[in-house]
Amino acid sequence: MDRYVAVLLRWQQRINLVAPSTEPNIWTRHVADSLQLLALAPKARIWADLGSGAGFPGVAIACALADVSDARVYLVETNTKKIAFLREAVRATGAPAIVHAGKIEDFAARSPESIEVVVARALAPLPKLLGLAAPLLKNGAVGLFPKGQDAALELTEASKYWKVKTSLAASRTDPKSHIVVVRELEPKPQIAPGG
Repeated sequence: MDRYVAVLLRWQQRINLVAPSTEPNIWTRHVADSLQLLALAPKARIWADLGSGAGFPGVAIACALADVSDARVYLVETNTKKIAFLREAVRATGAPAIVHAGKIEDFAARSPESIEVVVARALAPLPKLLGLAAPLLKNGAVGLFPKGQDAALELTEASKYWKVKTSLAASRTDPKSHIVVVRELEPKPQIAPGG
């Protein structure tokens, strides 16, 4: 984990990976915030991090799973600079992670193996995020999506489009935040205008 944070801070000088205001608190604001997801899926070995960006939570989780047999974390990213960073972070740490350079939709539709847990941090509002993760969730993955104090509002909005079985887990790093745990998902039939 130390090597990962060192690589991140070095690259942060060239490209914006995390908000500069969060750098002094990187261990709690980003690392611990990411690692708390492990407790919600303690036996999972195959993870996918959608929109990996700076590698939170994916690279942090991969570092934590380094000694777990057959563990893998797929890091899905489209930004070429962030892809280069993720590849360097994986190389430097030796973490069991695989960088997937491409669209989330393409990865979700054709994942290389059965994903047990899908995560995304600060990627999109929940209704859109569920749409991106839907193929993985329909195939049995559990979704773990850290959200801020508006998690309940996002769930209400998502319920307009999705039949979803969820629970909220309290964040261990921010008392105002929650983690949306998604266990089942199916789209609601859309009613045509005027119908």
